[in-house]
Amino acid sequence: YFKNEPENVPLPGEWENKCNELQHMILVRCFRPDRVLSAITTFIINNLDPKLVEPPQFDLSSIFEVSNPNTPLIFILSPGVDPINNIKQLADEQGMSSKLRSLALGQGQAGTATRLIEEGIRDGNWVYLANCHLMISWLPKLEILVEEISAKKPHSSFRLWLSSNPTPSFPISILQRGIKITTEPPRGLKQNLQRLYGQLSDSFLNRSKSSAKYKKLLFSLCFFHSLLLERKKFMTLGWNTLYDFNDSDFEVSEQLLCNYLDEYEQTPWDAIKYLIADMNYGGRVTDKWDRRLLSVYAKKYFCPEAISTINYRLSSMATYIIPEDGPLQTYKDYILSLPIVDKPEAFGQHSNADIASLMQDSIGLLDTLVSLQPRIVSGGNGQTREIKVIEIANQLLRRIPADIEIDMTKHSSHLKTVLVQEVSRYNLLLRTIRKTLLDLQKGIKGLIIMSSELDQALSCLHDNKVPSTWQKTYPSSKPLASWIYDLILRIDQMRVWAEGHPMKTFWLGGFTFPTGFLTAIMQITARKDNIPIDALTWEFIPVKDNEIQTPPEEGAFITGLVLEGARWDIVNNCLAEPNPMELYSPMPTIYFKPVEIKKKITKAFKEVYNCPCYMYPVR
Repeated sequence: YFKNEPENVPLPGEWENKCNELQHMILVRCFRPDRVLSAITTFIINNLDPKLVEPPQFDLSSIFEVSNPNTPLIFILSPGVDPINNIKQLADEQGMSSKLRSLALGQGQAGTATRLIEEGIRDGNWVYLANCHLMISWLPKLEILVEEISAKKPHSSFRLWLSSNPTPSFPISILQRGIKITTEPPRGLKQNLQRLYGQLSDSFLNRSKSSAKYKKLLFSLCFFHSLLLERKKFMTLGWNTLYDFNDSDFEVSEQLLCNYLDEYEQTPWDAIKYLIADMNYGGRVTDKWDRRLLSVYAKKYFCPEAISTINYRLSSMATYIIPEDGPLQTYKDYILSLPIVDKPEAFGQHSNADIASLMQDSIGLLDTLVSLQPRIVSGGNGQTREIKVIEIANQLLRRIPADIEIDMTKHSSHLKTVLVQEVSRYNLLLRTIRKTLLDLQKGIKGLIIMSSELDQALSCLHDNKVPSTWQKTYPSSKPLASWIYDLILRIDQMRVWAEGHPMKTFWLGGFTFPTGFLTAIMQITARKDNIPIDALTWEFIPVKDNEIQTPPEEGAFITGLVLEGARWDIVNNCLAEPNPMELYSPMPTIYFKPVEIKKKITKAFKEVYNCPCYMYPVR
């Protein structure tokens, strides 16, 4: 279980000889789901063909050779990929640079786009219309223009290039006529660096007056750009919100870097860091914690040491450095020596960081395989899909608790409003679940019409997923069985509270709207002490369970918080690095105590890590 590559480790005892490679892979799925993709890759290499796991090289020249003036070339965009540089490079090779016309589609660009196509048909230009998905209303007109190309006998050099995100509104006839091109974004720091340096030339590398500085900082910028793109794989441990960083961010930052090195004898480090991290890349970032992360990276990569230190390390790993000054090939050779698979330490992350993303990739692959299963074939025990779902529905109806009733005579505090709102939401959810399950049984038996909502619920119950109509009360990423167990625990807490029993502790995750509960707690203190609620903040005090005898006079004891990317050291009462293979670790009970802001801002408070707390795992 604790091995780094369990798929390559022999099974214990006689099981190594009993199990074939497929059965070995199934065992890996059971014990280490994060290594399923690696096991499948090895299985394909050993039993099929290694070429099937290697992405093909993108060659736009060969695609161009099979095209003709009547055939549009359509780029189906992937995140972070912009084909304009590939088209410009091909135009240079074909001697069409002066005849390349490009236009980013958007509001008010319909007339210009139509004119460019008509001129291109007549004069033999290349016309590139980017982001067709942003002008859905004009696409029917584009469909007509494409159909009329052959009738207008276009110039032999004419080519129409289109790019669009996947959208159901894109005309089918254009897709049928055209050549579809898609490129997956590079995966890994090595591939990203290879792609960036593959677009450079020696003359470009020496264009700055401060050539030595520029080359080193350009490599830092390329590494910085690759790092930001690849952090997405860590999901919520990488970014709180996913951002579409692309080549235009890199190109603008590179131009800024070159200009500032040429114009100033003393390198303006603060200006470079601010313009690149806060203005350019930071212009896309909306979360304050993500902005702080950008600033930390910029401080590491754009500093005097990056220029003065030989083989300056870009991470805690000695593998990633700024190579010594030399021609373009020197940098390409160094990039070629980098590992294909990046360890989390290269990003400044803990070794556990990529487990969650690997598990998500494995789940995505397995979910796709499950979705491809036949829907009408009976199982090995003779059960059809519908009979199995009816049994699941009956089991759930027996497990779903009754509605919660509030004893209003035992509630007089300001928390009563929160209780009423929470109970009403949960009761509505319980009634929705019962109605869905009963209607589903009737629909399967043919007593009522199966709506699209019921059909989706049938598929979800069969695949152990939560129907979307049940997730409107609170978001969750749990499978159906775990979600039902979690719901019962939530209802149990609300029922105890509704019956008027004193609540020593509150499970914060059991609320549909935790912010409302915390605001009500703070409001009680504000009214009691006659203080504006804006003048209050929280003080968080970890406590041991045996110290809790009664509810506190102010605030509340909160349980159920978990740490991601760290653990709580009970002995030293502080944060610590997580244990191997530990994705989440429980926090002790925490006393949420409302205090005045002016009383809390002390030296001790300033030295405490301000850890963000999120209400839901989905954000």
